[in-house]
Amino acid sequence: MLSQAKYRERVLGLMLVSPLCKAPSWSEWLYNKVLLNLLYYCGTSGLVNECFLQRYFSTEVRGSGQEPESEIVQACRSLLDQRQGVNVCRYLKAINERHDLTEALKKLRCRTLIFVGENSQFHADAVHMTTKLDRRYCALVEVQACGSLVTEEQPHAMLIPMEYFLMGYGMYRPSQLESSPRSTLNPFCISPELLSPESMGVKLKPIKTRTSLIV
Repeated sequence: MLSQAKYRERVLGLMLVSPLCKAPSWSEWLYNKVLLNLLYYCGTSGLVNECFLQRYFSTEVRGSGQEPESEIVQACRSLLDQRQGVNVCRYLKAINERHDLTEALKKLRCRTLIFVGENSQFHADAVHMTTKLDRRYCALVEVQACGSLVTEEQPHAMLIPMEYFLMGYGMYRPSQLESSPRSTLNPFCISPELLSPESMGVKLKPIKTRTSLIV
């Protein structure tokens, strides 16, 4: 995102998943500090891994007393067990030291498609980002019953929005080229109607609606 703001001619479009654009709040900063201390004194542990899973996945896939964990969460838990504590610490420090990118967002001029889960801890950042970007170039897709890792938890929910986003650049499926060689999609906007919000558990929130809600 920063590269596009600096080198506009090199980036035509952006697809972002649960993006962060604001500095950490005091509560998030303190939470990360606690995790850093746990890693320093105890190393990578089940408690630390559980905190990461709660941060990035929804309760639907994390399981409960009656429902088992999904395969995605089990695979992620296994990967976390293999991570070295020092690398996890570096990641948390980078997250805690991030800067506010609100001013840089105003320089973005490329088409931007933002995905975020409704249950994501970074949901507010995604909404904030859409209010700062040019409405002509940006669309926010909220995925119901999903955490931050939309790509892992509900990748199928991204297909239709991504397809129409790419159609704006003249990219079509072969079958669509044969049946409908011309797209009615304006190359400079993403039509909410085309994104079929009722299908596949996807809700498209037009930026105009989000702005009015915040104001």
